[in-house]
Amino acid sequence: MARKYRIYLDVCCLNRPLDNSAQDRIRLEAEAVLSIYRQCRLGEWDLISSGAIETEVQRIADRRKKEQVMLALSIAQTTIELSDSLKQRAATLMELGFKSFDATHVACAEAGEVDVLLTTDDRLLRTAIRAQSLVQVLIKNPVSWLLEINQTEELAE
Repeated sequence: MARKYRIYLDVCCLNRPLDNSAQDRIRLEAEAVLSIYRQCRLGEWDLISSGAIETEVQRIADRRKKEQVMLALSIAQTTIELSDSLKQRAATLMELGFKSFDATHVACAEAGEVDVLLTTDDRLLRTAIRAQSLVQVLIKNPVSWLLEINQTEELAE
């Protein structure tokens, strides 16, 4: 039986299926996010949200995109609430080079004990690689992560 993953999709991931898919990379990432979301919707995996995600989603200017992202988040199994300790952890992560919202997402994902924080943000991914030994959550691009777990599960069969 496949493992039940706890997935944290940052806001750029949640938006990816709504982006213009003319570029191959965007189309592949959108398909990966939709596949991951489908697993969450079916209850195979758990989508984890946070106060940071909700705050960032409220800043989306395009009303249609905002509604679509909020609808996607409605299946989240858990919402990590922002606390003083989370804000303190985010401040520490910012000292490691993470931008404000990214640091808060990482802190929330750590607190939620998720299996992976997925992002399409290259800057966040580069920062995560540099700070890998100080970050307590796996941070990956959805395409590469999905390929990795599919390969791992095929080998286990």
